Amino acid sequence: MNGPPKLARPDLVPDPDRGRETMEAQQRDIASEARFADDFEFDPATIIDGPLATPDEDPPLVAGIDQAFLDDRVISAIVVSRGGEVVERVYAVTDLSIPYIPGLLAFREGGPILDAVAELTSTPDLFVFDGSGRIHFREAGIATHMGVVLDVPSVGVAKSLLCGTPTRSVEGLAAGERVPIESDEDVTATAGERIGYAVQTRQYDSPNRHINPLYVSPGHRVGAATAADLVLALADGYKLPEPTRRADAYADEAKSLVDD
Repeated sequence: MNGPPKLARPDLVPDPDRGRETMEAQQRDIASEARFADDFEFDPATIIDGPLATPDEDPPLVAGIDQAFLDDRVISAIVVSRGGEVVERVYAVTDLSIPYIPGLLAFREGGPILDAVAELTSTPDLFVFDGSGRIHFREAGIATHMGVVLDVPSVGVAKSLLCGTPTRSVEGLAAGERVPIESDEDVTATAGERIGYAVQTRQYDSPNRHINPLYVSPGHRVGAATAADLVLALADGYKLPEPTRRADAYADEAKSLVDD
């Protein structure tokens, strides 16, 4: 194990003490540095098609990141797995200095995430965040911000749509379906540009019950279509992809330990 990824852009580490205009300006800088196209060293087929379909290649190390909150502190949890097997779990406890502001999540929670990243002994090939990537007003959600700061392939998985417009209804989608999300007047990208997907990872069989889709977008060094493919493959029968589902559970576990 080679240890955590180093800060590739320490100048872009989110600073919660900055004013809103400065934060938004930095997000535009982040978006200009981000690469919303596939640029990674692992074979995505080892995840999408599975290791049985690619017997000569090892699956990549995938890190799921999620957080839990305790008073004015945040527990940032990272679970790293390879081919479904957990290889490392770490967490960090950090004081929060600003409240949640829509569109500026990285300035509240990005620093704490970097604290947890510093605890890693492994070097993940892919980071999956509980939050948006390019589906963001300034194309720089937390998955994009962290991806650029660390220069790592990253994907954002959000439970609700922050901005952008689906190309068709996302109601009652069947498991495995996806609907493109295009930029609109709320997004800095060119109007109509594909910035992510609504992805239906799981659905009830009953017509009277529905599971809402996830909103998947590229963070950095991953294309939109590949991000959707990866999240579908990583869902493994649950709504949330396995990396963030495990990170969510571990964050709650760590919260109980810290609370004690």
